[in-house]
Amino acid sequence: TTASFLIRCVCVFSGHGSVEDLLDAENKRLADNLATKVSRLKSLAYDIDREADDQNEYLDGMDSNFLSATGLLSGSVKRFSTMVRSGRDNRRILCYVSIGLVVVFFLLYYMVSRIQR
Repeated sequence: TTASFLIRCVCVFSGHGSVEDLLDAENKRLADNLATKVSRLKSLAYDIDREADDQNEYLDGMDSNFLSATGLLSGSVKRFSTMVRSGRDNRRILCYVSIGLVVVFFLLYYMVSRIQR
């Protein structure tokens, strides 16, 4: 590099020490610098690996949660379908429950919007 060339020129002209000693010292300094960088990269790679493992565990947990929610929803849909097909009295109850749920939803929406103001 340019720095090593300048060091060699200064050493040759000034007469202090041998060029090889200075080059050896510069090589050791550069090797130490490289070792520090490699150590940092190794640590970073280890942190990335650990983070990837944590994210995989989190995604696996989400998968099982979605599967259980899917099972719950499919069971609810089956019960709802059975209730709709069963007869006139159940349809009337279904209508009242549906209207009640809509009213409860709007009441909760109104209450939450009032609280946030």
